[in-house]
Amino acid sequence: MSDTRPELPDHLSIDPRSPHYVAAIFEHDIGIRFNGKERFDVEEYCISEGWVRVPAGKTVDRKGYPLLIKLKGPVEVFYK
Repeated sequence: MSDTRPELPDHLSIDPRSPHYVAAIFEHDIGIRFNGKERFDVEEYCISEGWVRVPAGKTVDRKGYPLLIKLKGPVEVFYK
């Protein structure tokens, strides 16, 4: 396994339609710690603004995508 992992960006989304999507990042396992606890349901984050977007239960919009809510707090991102 090589150590040529790309630097983790300040703002990242898992949605390929987003301008903040970076495919090279998702070739590696990343972890997101929010308010001191590791979260596994984060769809998007911003470290500098201190927020994450997570699905609001099983609610979906009219196109079938999950509705996201923004939670504010300290965000840490790391490679596993």
